[in-house]
Amino acid sequence: MGSEGRAWNGAGMAAGSGYGGGVEAKATTTAVSAAAPAEVPTSAASVDISLPLLKMSPRIIALCKELVEGWSSIDSSLFSIETVSGGITNLLLKVSVKEDNGNESSVTVRLYGPNTDLVIDRKRELQAIPYLSAAGFGARLLGIFENGVVQSFIYARTLSPADMKEPKIAAEIAKELRKFHQVDIPGSKEPQLWNDIFKFLKKAAALKFEDNMKQKRYEKISFREIQDEVQELKDLLDILRAPVVYAHNDLLSGNLMLNDLEGKLYFIDFEYGSYSYRGYDIANHFNEYAGFDCDYNLYPDKDAQYHFFRNYLHTDRPSEVDAQDMEVLYVETNTFRLASHIYWALWALIQAKVSPIDFDYLGYFFLRYGEYKKQRESCFSLAQSFLSELKNG
Repeated sequence: MGSEGRAWNGAGMAAGSGYGGGVEAKATTTAVSAAAPAEVPTSAASVDISLPLLKMSPRIIALCKELVEGWSSIDSSLFSIETVSGGITNLLLKVSVKEDNGNESSVTVRLYGPNTDLVIDRKRELQAIPYLSAAGFGARLLGIFENGVVQSFIYARTLSPADMKEPKIAAEIAKELRKFHQVDIPGSKEPQLWNDIFKFLKKAAALKFEDNMKQKRYEKISFREIQDEVQELKDLLDILRAPVVYAHNDLLSGNLMLNDLEGKLYFIDFEYGSYSYRGYDIANHFNEYAGFDCDYNLYPDKDAQYHFFRNYLHTDRPSEVDAQDMEVLYVETNTFRLASHIYWALWALIQAKVSPIDFDYLGYFFLRYGEYKKQRESCFSLAQSFLSELKNG
């Protein structure tokens, strides 16, 4: 999502140890084929997201009556609409109707922010959502319209960044993430991370800002340096040969919900989902421990990471995970940590140009790229030392 909640103030996937120019995984993900998703109703209508809620409400109500089964004959006066969140890429609304028995039924309407198609592949997202939903992830997809979707309403609370590092919750996230990584989405299984990063880089390097102050800040950026960094990082990570999975790619606290009464954890918002590397998805999640203040000192230490890895690698008996498998995943994750910083840094540059939202995206670029440079030496050294030991041992 790179979105709701992202803010800033100012079967076995265990990897083995064989060396033959790279680390060979013992087993790739065992894909779990979900049942074929049911046909989802669609509408060519759109909603003007720039309008105040009161003025867009009639169109929202009409869309829900068209797309939600059983709602077509409900009188419009029985509908109520409230904002769930206004993130930095989307607007989420809760639409409710009063039933004859006095109960209330609700759905969520997600409206895409303007120009988000520059950083989000909507076709890829909409292809995946029905299969993820059929596999038990996220809200159920009820309908699709021109600039948004209608989904079932999840009765749960959104996690905070502090919640994610609680050992019990971290274990549940790890177990759920393993299951998520096993879902089979039809189509190409080629990892998209580097394709997306290079596309972002090309777009980011060709911007021009009308605001002089923004333009001056932008001109301080060396895109030649960034391109060289990305290529060197890719070359190193290619040697690690991390397993490819269907990844969420944006597992921040705002995309995690928990029903405390039922103990049910939900992953939501799959806008950035794609086939990618398991280490990237985990590293991106760990980077989000930094929270809304982007305090990367909160990145989990080795003990906390190993707790997560044990539950990810062996959901039934975490204590039986092989130490070597843990080390491989540790190296993999903490090298992909750098790719996460690069991805969101470049994402922020594009948003700085096209987003109408009042947010210091340029500052966010410098924050994330600065963190990349700060962590670069230790992360490269970790991977290079690991590969050297494998080669010599």
